[in-house]
Amino acid sequence: MPVFNSYNRIKIVLAEKNKSNKWLAKKLDMSETTVSNWCTNHRQPSLPTLFKIAKVLNMNPRNLINS
Repeated sequence: MPVFNSYNRIKIVLAEKNKSNKWLAKKLDMSETTVSNWCTNHRQPSLPTLFKIAKVLNMNPRNLINS
């Protein structure tokens, strides 16, 4: 079985807050595909974007990143 690293917790946080990828994409004015790639950890948001995500979700950016 391949090892898959989860660098961010965006998908988990969205689920905890009962929000969807589509909702986040709309709030950030970004494509749903981009948000989906973050949620599956196929791509990572830039640091400035991570701060925007945290602001939209009303949380500390550190809580969006796995240690």
